[in-house]
Amino acid sequence: MDATDAATTATPFSTLIRVATLEKHTEVNTSTFMSDLLGKRYGVEAYARYTEQLWFVYRALESAAGILERDPVAGPFIRPELMRTDALERDLTHLRGAKWHEGLEPLPATAAYAARITECARTWPGGYVAHHYTRYLGDLSGGQVVRDIAEKTWGFARKGDGVRFYVFEEIANPAAFKRAYRELLDALPVDDLEKQRIADECKRAFDLNGAVFSELGGEFPLSA
Repeated sequence: MDATDAATTATPFSTLIRVATLEKHTEVNTSTFMSDLLGKRYGVEAYARYTEQLWFVYRALESAAGILERDPVAGPFIRPELMRTDALERDLTHLRGAKWHEGLEPLPATAAYAARITECARTWPGGYVAHHYTRYLGDLSGGQVVRDIAEKTWGFARKGDGVRFYVFEEIANPAAFKRAYRELLDALPVDDLEKQRIADECKRAFDLNGAVFSELGGEFPLSA
């Protein structure tokens, strides 16, 4: 083992992923759509449209949970306290009414994103972990900024309907939970080549998410 290999082995996998995806993470979070959403330049319609797209993504993620919960790679990450589909449906009922799902179709980029998650869930547990990581740790971190702005900008009750997606009621200590999650990443029973593949899939996940933001931005252009 040379010095480079030794350094790689000594670096926790969770750190390697964070460093590898930092540029993509920044790119997505500073996209035009997200910048305008966080900058309070949109009305609630843009927020509702974004929430609709999230529903398709999380339905793909969570519909695979029962299949993967006993998988040695993906199984440890399947945690009921993370599940978001029910919260999203409650938010959409608040935002759109009881018939919110009627006629609802994903944007092309959203459909591609959900399809990739489903493909990984069926054929590659490590790839599923990559998508699980990029979504849920983002929800527990930057997602809280979105919740706070939504409450203040559109008058949702604090942690109430409309922002339930961002409220993890069963996680009392998010910081501790994220530390434990990263420890699961560090303990993944895969070799270094598979870890690199997973890190690359994390980058792909950010690109897929960025494509959704790009299409949403096209639906809600702002005048200069």
